[in-house]
Amino acid sequence: MTSAVVFDGAAVEAAVSPARAVDAVRDAFIAHARGEWQMPPKVYVTNYPAGDFRAMPALGGGHALLKWVTSFPGNPARGLPTVTGVVLVSDASNGQLRAVLDAAAVTALRTGAAAVLAAEALGRSDASSAAVIGTGVNGRAAARTFVARGRDVMLWDVDPARAQQAASELGASVAPSREAALGADLLVTVTPGHEVLLTDGTLRVGQHVSLMGADGPGKAEASDGELLRARLFADDWEQASHGGELAHAVEAGLVHEETVTQLGAVLAGTAEGRRSADDITAFDSTGLAIQDLAIALAALERAGELDLPRLDL
Repeated sequence: MTSAVVFDGAAVEAAVSPARAVDAVRDAFIAHARGEWQMPPKVYVTNYPAGDFRAMPALGGGHALLKWVTSFPGNPARGLPTVTGVVLVSDASNGQLRAVLDAAAVTALRTGAAAVLAAEALGRSDASSAAVIGTGVNGRAAARTFVARGRDVMLWDVDPARAQQAASELGASVAPSREAALGADLLVTVTPGHEVLLTDGTLRVGQHVSLMGADGPGKAEASDGELLRARLFADDWEQASHGGELAHAVEAGLVHEETVTQLGAVLAGTAEGRRSADDITAFDSTGLAIQDLAIALAALERAGELDLPRLDL
């Protein structure tokens, strides 16, 4: 009989702090860049415009992972979460299931970690202001991670009350306007991606933006013209070119693989990041199974300290 520990959302958050998540995700990016961790392509099962289902496998650190997760942007209006699903972690030496984790909590932690990790790696060394646009679950995770890293962060949302509530909960501030948030040295956008937020000429010289919202076909937070003003980075070229922020520019023949640098290569020291203080840098995040595996393994490190239920199979 196989027995696996079960982490609900609260247990995932108790096991993995935002600061620990950044370190775990950084290590995963580097391991993948070095070929030490494997990640077959993400599979989308789409039911647009309602939403989509995603199956995401990975292998690394002596474990194998499968994440089955949904994204239904209209769910909050129905009183339902946008993201639901499970993360399954097995021992890679014998195939035995070791853990079942709440996918929404894992996703939020790794999304916040990736957004801030990219900002720290690609932003100017003298960057003084940070902002997050969009204060849903993943936007809050990014803001919480900025705060955990000791950085003041402004929040903006189309719903001012939601931005105020998030700011109060996280120890952040509310941006006086959308334009003020858009002007931050380190910008993270976590919108549904149904409307372009960064139109031509929006970004300032020297800015960095982590584009987190366009994680599926048909979504975009930045115009093609704005992408072409920036030095482009992605978590994974294959995913970004087919279902990420870059996809529309790739389809139009404006962006090509040789002009996009993978963040893992920058972190591993095998590719160049920011070249000058004047660079505009843009990071396209589509969400990787290796990031989920990193968070899951970090949670498993703390399993013995938590009173967790078990699933017997």
